[in-house]
Amino acid sequence: MRVRDVLSSKGSTQIFTIAPDATVRELLDALAEHNVGALVVSDDGGATMRGIVSERDVVRKLRHVENAREATVESIMTTDVRRCGPDDPFASLMGTMTEHRVRHVPVVDDDGRLVGVLSIGDAVKHRMEQLEFERDQLNSYVSGG
Repeated sequence: MRVRDVLSSKGSTQIFTIAPDATVRELLDALAEHNVGALVVSDDGGATMRGIVSERDVVRKLRHVENAREATVESIMTTDVRRCGPDDPFASLMGTMTEHRVRHVPVVDDDGRLVGVLSIGDAVKHRMEQLEFERDQLNSYVSGG
């Protein structure tokens, strides 16, 4: 099982981005509008990635900041972004999320292009589908069907 399999089963290839100079107010609006937990920070809408910004960044980095909604995305974004490639094993993606305690991992191809973002929810959903398939296969085998 490869990361590309999870991407294709996700149902959407859309990547949501935000500019580094956007305000936290704009970030909150975008997160709510797209119903996502993180956005890729990009100057050009996704061709290059400067970082990622998540709900966790908002909570952890702005709790003591006055006028927090006016702070810029750049001031709170994560720049040490954990990434994976489409051909990476699915188990490697799960390991990255667990080991580094990240919930969103951008998928970057061999040319350095951003091709998707996978959330922990995407990964869990995919794993649950795998387990259900395996269960059904075992039930079929045991019942002689």
